[in-house]
Amino acid sequence: MTGSPAWHIVGDWFDNCSCAVACPCTFAQPPDNGFCDSVLFWHIQRGRYGDVNLDGLSFLRVGRWEGDLWAGKVKGSAGIFIDERADERQAEALPLIFGGRAGGFPAQVAALFTGGRQVRGVERARITFEIAPDRAHWGAEIAGKVKAWAKALTGPTSLPGKYPQLMNAPGSETGPGPQLVTWGKSTICSVDAFGYKFQWTTSSSKHIPFDWAGP
Repeated sequence: MTGSPAWHIVGDWFDNCSCAVACPCTFAQPPDNGFCDSVLFWHIQRGRYGDVNLDGLSFLRVGRWEGDLWAGKVKGSAGIFIDERADERQAEALPLIFGGRAGGFPAQVAALFTGGRQVRGVERARITFEIAPDRAHWGAEIAGKVKAWAKALTGPTSLPGKYPQLMNAPGSETGPGPQLVTWGKSTICSVDAFGYKFQWTTSSSKHIPFDWAGP
């Protein structure tokens, strides 16, 4: 995107959403009931925005979209939490990237919101998270505002330590390529922030790595 420096970030993404398992969005289908209430989380393992180092920072979004995302018939609203450890330049770069204003795959997603996107607010927060090395579980919290935890799916025919995964997802939320989707189910998703208030314990969750660059 014109005016944006070159950037590259690599890390982990997961969601915890109101859709039933398995979330239809990842299969390029409309969300359950025509809308998606969700927590979306990104952790940058390593990354740069121009000369700004973004290693180790996290970013979390709560909100709702309505309509079929991948058909480009969608509108949404969100509240944004930026890692409190980010300095001023880092805190400026993160919403530019994840909001799609710096190009790359996030800009492609932003362009799908033909009905518009409303940002209800942006806050600095202490975001705690954990992602098991074998993807057995993952989750993130912001004290008093967000709690989103999930376990990888298991069942009566599962092999111990093996979890359902998918390659070449037709609607991967982290874009095309060899990203590996690990399917999970929420153990708790509770949000009380930016005017959103929802909670459930049995809906969809998934982990997908990302590797993005721009402009």
